[in-house]
Amino acid sequence: MKIGLVDYGMGNQRSVRNALEALGAEVIALRTESDAASVGAMVLPGVGAFGAGMARIRERGLDGILHKWVIEKGVPFLGICLGMQMIASVGLELGEHQGLSWIDGTVRHLAQREGLRIPHIGWNDVDGRGALYKGIPPRSAFYFVHSYCVEPLDPSVISGSTEHGETFCSSIEYKNVFGVQFHPEKSHRHGLALLRNFLSLAHA
Repeated sequence: MKIGLVDYGMGNQRSVRNALEALGAEVIALRTESDAASVGAMVLPGVGAFGAGMARIRERGLDGILHKWVIEKGVPFLGICLGMQMIASVGLELGEHQGLSWIDGTVRHLAQREGLRIPHIGWNDVDGRGALYKGIPPRSAFYFVHSYCVEPLDPSVISGSTEHGETFCSSIEYKNVFGVQFHPEKSHRHGLALLRNFLSLAHA
């Protein structure tokens, strides 16, 4: 199967590519309309600030390409970390920035608590449900690195939640659109199992 790794000049491209290739996927850098037309699923990785990420996506014309193939044509999509955040309506990191608006919601700072470490870095349990978690034991641990989280307007799109000073949304499932706040490519066997579940949804 051929998977498009969205190349917008940011994100942990290499580690995500390695994980997908380890599962037998053929991975291409998705930069153009013709790239999008050739893949059975798309992955948007991400590390960095919301506004900078969205600026890069728009500069390269990827927002229109992704909307056409993901929202209009239904190609399975997985956003990872910042990649999940950018599918929301608005991000509040370093100002207010418009996202891709595939999910109504806001990307906000994690709640501050005395003695609580922010950024949230390390392993934490995810109470997951839905297609991405098939065969993964309940409340399995995944690896996180973030200070912001998505707060969806419609809680029914939340497919995973995690505790870190509060209960926050750690994954999303809405039709063919999936997102995870954690890094499956750094989450060992459970992360690979989740990526394998996503690959099983890819169009032929």
